[in-house]
Amino acid sequence: MQDDYIDLIEPTPKLESKKCKIISLLLRIFLQYSIYLITVVVWYISDFFMALLSLVLSFIIIGIIRSKIRNSVIPAKQREYQYNDQGIADWFTAKEICYRLD
Repeated sequence: MQDDYIDLIEPTPKLESKKCKIISLLLRIFLQYSIYLITVVVWYISDFFMALLSLVLSFIIIGIIRSKIRNSVIPAKQREYQYNDQGIADWFTAKEICYRLD
């Protein structure tokens, strides 16, 4: 008898309402593009070397935020799988915002 069964993977939640989809889109845009926006703003205000420093620092900070969001909403058995920013935003919006509003 075989005892090593693969656990079923819970699919990424589908967002139904328009409000939930907009929140997920805004979160995804934040996770993807805030690093570059911060760098360009610092470069405009200061100089090139401060912009490089802010690029590295914002990359680390957004990475920490991304991992905290990912680990707070994705089930423990599925954390070993790779998720892109859209998947993380969909999981977070569905679990933390939309299901609590309903």
